[in-house]
Parts: sequence; C-alpha cells; structure tokens
Amino acid sequence: MELGEAIRNRRSIRSYTDRPVEDEKIEKILDAAHWAPSAGNLQSVEYIVVKDREIKNKLAEASYGQAQPSKAPVNIVVCVNYPKISHYGERGETLYSIQESGACIQNLMLTAHSLGLGTCWIGAFDEGKAKGALGIPDHVRPVGIITLGYPDESPRSSRRGLKEVVFKEKYKG
Repeated sequence: MELGEAIRNRRSIRSYTDRPVEDEKIEKILDAAHWAPSAGNLQSVEYIVVKDREIKNKLAEASYGQAQPSKAPVNIVVCVNYPKISHYGERGETLYSIQESGACIQNLMLTAHSLGLGTCWIGAFDEGKAKGALGIPDHVRPVGIITLGYPDESPRSSRRGLKEVVFKEKYKG
C-alpha cells in the first residue's frame, strides 16, 4: 500500500473480528513504531503487548468503559520511560516524550493499516488503573492504548479543507 493511500484511508476501528493477529504482523508494527523520530535518539517509548482477556477487560474498565480494549484481539500500550528522557529535564518529560510517543503511535497505526489491520488510539483512560492492571512501575507513564485487530467495520471519515486549517502568517506580529 502506498503511504499516501494509508494516510488517507486509515480509520479508527472500534469493532473487530475474532481472528487472531499473527505475531509476525505485531512484530512488523512494533518495529515501525520503534523507528519513529526520537528526541536526542534517547528512545524513551516502550510498548506492552496485551492479549490476555482479563487484562484487556481491566484496560477497558480503565478506559472509562470503552469496549474496544476488551473486544480487540490485541492491545498495545504505549509508554514513556521517564529516566530515558530525563536528559532534557522537564521539557523532555512534558513535551518531547509526548511528541515522540505520538510519532510512534502514528507509525504503528499506519503500518497496521497497510497490513490489513485496524486500530483505535485510546487516550481517554485512567492512568493509575492502567498502570495497576499492567504492573507498570512509577517511572513509566502509559500514554496511549492502541487496540489492534482485523476490522469488522468500514467507517467513513471527512476532513476540513486545507484552506480552513492552513494560515500563512496568520499569527505574525
């Protein structure tokens, strides 16, 4: 699949088939995520792959009752390991780590789509509950739960036109 096609056709999938996701595809997806830009090449982003039904149910509960984590065959929890980004101090923890994780998630989602899989990026979740369900240590922060599986839906999407979102010199003094 051409990159532009993947970017334009990827959608958030909230309904999945029961078909298991092949480990080879999960590895390709994680490898693509790992190659995203990294602040100072410090590589502070880490991943937890969840297939266990009980843990997926706990992640659904942590996600304020959203069903996707429990229904998707796989959840990938994207985390930031703060000591790995501490070289940049507060800005590293509060900005660079989030930028880096976002780039990783985008690579992950586009690669999954190119392999015929669907994803949904869940950002609305109780971090404390997610950490408890996964046994994540204090110095690691979960920043996204990505549900992964074979799509059981084909949602439509639309975007505002570029003229509505691109401004040349709009904010210039």
